[in-house]
Amino acid sequence: MSFEKKNNPDIIFDKQRQQMVNEQLIKRDIKNQDVLTAMQTVPRHLFVNEALHSEAYDDGPLPIGSEQTISQPYIVASMTEMLCLSPKSRVLEIGTGCGYQAAVLAELALDVYTIEIIPDLFKETLLRFEKLHYENIHMKFGDGSLGWPELAPYDGIIITAAAPRIPEKLIEQLAPTGVMVLPLGEGRLGLQELVKVEKRNGRLEQTSLYSVRFVPMTGEVNT
Repeated sequence: MSFEKKNNPDIIFDKQRQQMVNEQLIKRDIKNQDVLTAMQTVPRHLFVNEALHSEAYDDGPLPIGSEQTISQPYIVASMTEMLCLSPKSRVLEIGTGCGYQAAVLAELALDVYTIEIIPDLFKETLLRFEKLHYENIHMKFGDGSLGWPELAPYDGIIITAAAPRIPEKLIEQLAPTGVMVLPLGEGRLGLQELVKVEKRNGRLEQTSLYSVRFVPMTGEVNT
């Protein structure tokens, strides 16, 4: 192998991504092969500042500006797996951030609808989606706790910031057999519980899974 090929950044990142999947996901019981393939496919380093490329596949969150973070790879994979998506699924994401979670979802679902409330992140991530040609990701600026009602219902809803309660308007927008995954809890960077909410015959079944730490959700949900 030539020096140039051996040190090609794309090859290096591919190897790091494979190691991330093997060491951080498979060994922690992420079993859905489609989720593992999506995590192997999406170039996480392209969703963070270039200065952080060398840390993009580490086992932890990273700053993305505006006091927000990109979640730990395991958390992204775990929350995605819980949604039980199919190629026909329509998914709503609350809190686009840098767009990494939406990109992973876009590898699995028919369409991803994602809402970001921070203006700078919205503009930056919208350009990133265009540059990376994610044509099945649809982005909106606004209060995610209100959802995107005109395009409801959604087979899956994922919230990537900690909510003090489950937003009622998002429950209304969840399909009759839909699944919602979100961190519940208050306090900036305090511990929360990751919760899975399943809608079954008009009733909600809520399951607490494990402790997590997310930035707090903003918007109407806090009023």
